[in-house]
Amino acid sequence: MERQVPESPLTKGEKAAGLGGCHGRFMHPKYDNPRAVSTKPMSVFAKGICEGIEIQQKIRLPSPQCGRGVGGEGGRLTLRVHSHRLWAGKLTELVGSVILLFLSIEFARAASPLARFEQSQPHMGTVARIVVYAPSAEAAAAATRSAFERIRELDSILSDYQRESELSRLSQQSGGPPVKIGSDLFRVLSVAQKLAVRSNGAFDVTAGPVIRLWRRARRQRALPEADRIAAARDLTGFRWLTLDAKQQTAQLAKPGMLLDLGGIAKGYAADEALKSLKRAGIERALVALGGDIAVSNPPPGKKGWNIEIASLNLQGAPKPRALLLHIAAVSTSGDAEQYVEIGGIRYSHTVDPRTGKALTGRRSVTVVATNGTDSDALATALSVIRPEEGLKLIEATRGASALIVVQTNSGIQTWKSKRWRE
Repeated sequence: MERQVPESPLTKGEKAAGLGGCHGRFMHPKYDNPRAVSTKPMSVFAKGICEGIEIQQKIRLPSPQCGRGVGGEGGRLTLRVHSHRLWAGKLTELVGSVILLFLSIEFARAASPLARFEQSQPHMGTVARIVVYAPSAEAAAAATRSAFERIRELDSILSDYQRESELSRLSQQSGGPPVKIGSDLFRVLSVAQKLAVRSNGAFDVTAGPVIRLWRRARRQRALPEADRIAAARDLTGFRWLTLDAKQQTAQLAKPGMLLDLGGIAKGYAADEALKSLKRAGIERALVALGGDIAVSNPPPGKKGWNIEIASLNLQGAPKPRALLLHIAAVSTSGDAEQYVEIGGIRYSHTVDPRTGKALTGRRSVTVVATNGTDSDALATALSVIRPEEGLKLIEATRGASALIVVQTNSGIQTWKSKRWRE
């Protein structure tokens, strides 16, 4: 009777260690029956060369972890490549050496332990935090350096605070002809315009004039005059922004229009930082920019990243919740930090573009989506519209879910979308 070999970490990882038209067997040294071990097809590396060559070598893997995975015998691994025809010649030794080198590199890479590294820098008006799992401090430093540089680059493109940013230069040409813009700005504006249509203007990046009014109100602790709000509203409207995908241009129809990407830019930057980390070889990472968090694969040995959602910090409000996420993003929008109280009324930093007025009352919106660009923008939109309308918007968005907590006259009320999971 054949003895079946239990699956080990090595046999799970052999996909990266094979040679394609041949067949190989990974064997525990304690088993001497080659038919008792599982046969795996290999990748395309030596197809046509290894046919007809019989190789039998032993590899001693340096990693203790690999050693434990092969019966605790110091990591011995037997590889057999069997042929249909036997060729004579000196190719056997050469091909065998190539195979063994390839396997050694791949197994060493798979067995490399990953350590946690974290860095923070000020960017985009908040603290940007990056957590990575990398094989060394040097690899982590190089990867995070590139990711922070990407965030800094995007800030110089998407910021309405920087007078020389690409966004500001576009606003300065409002009322003029179409303007050629870069790919990053065009992508963000395209996503914004689609959501503006879907939300009936609740999300509108042309609301710069009214947003600036309320920024001034928070600084001076005085409400904007009604005529100023009316004038700012007259310059607001997503339909006055025209995008041409073929020419990659944007046009602002009215002189004095101002774009503000505060409700989408950080989520996009988090997405782009994750892409930068992946290009640097980092597959497990978290990028946080204020209330916007994007994550890739989970930490080693975990099912996901544990993300805690802050509560409204009010009596009767739900306790902080925790989410387990991987390859996803989450954004929380509310007035916990940016607000002003005038005449006993609390005004949020979030403005309804349709009315030109800052939101009042207490509300917290958390959106989970497949990427940070969508989660950031959707969280902003759901902060403006009624909870019931917001849930309809979320249900119509693939891969999105939401939690909405609102302080009402009758107490704290909570709305959850159908896909919401804690």
